[in-house]
Amino acid sequence: MTPRAPATPAGSPAPGEFDGFPPAALDFLRGLAAHNEKGWFEARRATYESALRAPMLALVEEMDARLGRFAPELVGDRRRSMFRIHRDVRFSKDKRPYKTNAACWFFHRDVRTGGSEDVGGAGAAVHGGAGLYFHLAPGECFCGGGIWMPPRPALALVRERIAERPAEFEAIVTAPAFRRRFGRLDEEGMLTRLPRGWAADHPAAPWLRHTSFTAGQPLTESEATAADLPTRLERAFTALLPFVRWLNLALGLRPAERR
Repeated sequence: MTPRAPATPAGSPAPGEFDGFPPAALDFLRGLAAHNEKGWFEARRATYESALRAPMLALVEEMDARLGRFAPELVGDRRRSMFRIHRDVRFSKDKRPYKTNAACWFFHRDVRTGGSEDVGGAGAAVHGGAGLYFHLAPGECFCGGGIWMPPRPALALVRERIAERPAEFEAIVTAPAFRRRFGRLDEEGMLTRLPRGWAADHPAAPWLRHTSFTAGQPLTESEATAADLPTRLERAFTALLPFVRWLNLALGLRPAERR
């Protein structure tokens, strides 16, 4: 069954086939890094819409169709998958209004509702489950998957499952194919000591110190902007799928055989 494309929100570019990001995409992000202010952005909004937003939404639709074949429970949504260019500066000392990257997220279909100031309406998707991610920025292009900085209840569920099945988790994240492509799990925010309540000699001790469970691989700028990016992402996402599904099962989010 082919999933029906969601309606195009008002003001969004019309859907189109993904044929890569034009050179203007990275040029725009470089300029935005140097001139991170509303006047500069608004004078070039048309470039943002045509060179970044429209291709990213086309990529979301292309990857959603591909996920329907090999990971039916994960979805891309035009309204929710692309991260907003605007930064949330309410509680930040850094008042620059714009991010200098473009990114999208593919999330479990059972957490597709919710709101967020950071993502296009997908706050529940970001912190409601493990998913897959693509990031485009000058000198910093990559793809990956997992769950980043989950709130305490979700983190507790993941840790409990790791503690119950340490060998199972370790087999996934230390498999030779996984290591060759993604290396080690990202260590951002990793604790220097085990969280309270866990014995120092617990067999899962190395993994229980993580506060995020993510892995990824870098992409060159030419790889990240090329028309064959969906095929490259499909290969990476397929390799990440056992890891993402394992994390989602810890959160009560099950895999699916079809849409």
